[in-house]
Amino acid sequence: MILKWIFDRIVSLLGLLILWPVLLVVAILVKVKMPGGPVFFIQKRVGLGGNVFDCHKFRTMTVKHNGSTVSVAGDSRITPLGAKLRHLKLDELPGLWDVLRGKMSFVGPRPDVPGYADKLVGEDRDVLKLRPGITGPATLKYRLEDEMIASYVALRQATGDRREMQEIAVEYNDTVIYPDKVRLNCYYYRHYSFFKDIQMIFCTVFGKKMRYAGEEI
Repeated sequence: MILKWIFDRIVSLLGLLILWPVLLVVAILVKVKMPGGPVFFIQKRVGLGGNVFDCHKFRTMTVKHNGSTVSVAGDSRITPLGAKLRHLKLDELPGLWDVLRGKMSFVGPRPDVPGYADKLVGEDRDVLKLRPGITGPATLKYRLEDEMIASYVALRQATGDRREMQEIAVEYNDTVIYPDKVRLNCYYYRHYSFFKDIQMIFCTVFGKKMRYAGEEI
């Protein structure tokens, strides 16, 4: 994966040099529209080899919230500006810095919070042999993850489930979405293709779908 490593370094540097005005505008908007908190959301995530690193994003949530790692569309913790940044994926732009410093890659599994990645067993631990990515097969398939979870929560509550929204959301993530993400990421590791990396980046930027692992993502 030497070509992948070289590509990540060169393109992340170019991205930061070209997109710094966008980064600056978003940072100002976060500071103005979401006062009282930091511009960046920095969280410990599990990276290559199971090592923990600081993952950088633009902050999209209120400063005080319950800390659940599973978010739902319409979640009261997400600010109006934060919702727009998430929808346009602009909150991910600081990840270019993480790619440049070698903690992440453009394409790979999304970096998990401690508590998920460390529970992987057997062949599923192949995920930890990859640098986390800004995008990837699982990210493409679940690009509307917040909306998917919100629809599931609404369906369960409509059929009489009286549990809190977050409890239902976490259950759906842990039993359906997360295992499927692990499956896709393991497939990515075992069938790596630099051409597919480029295709995934293209699909992420332009909102397109592609065939991968026998399905459309």
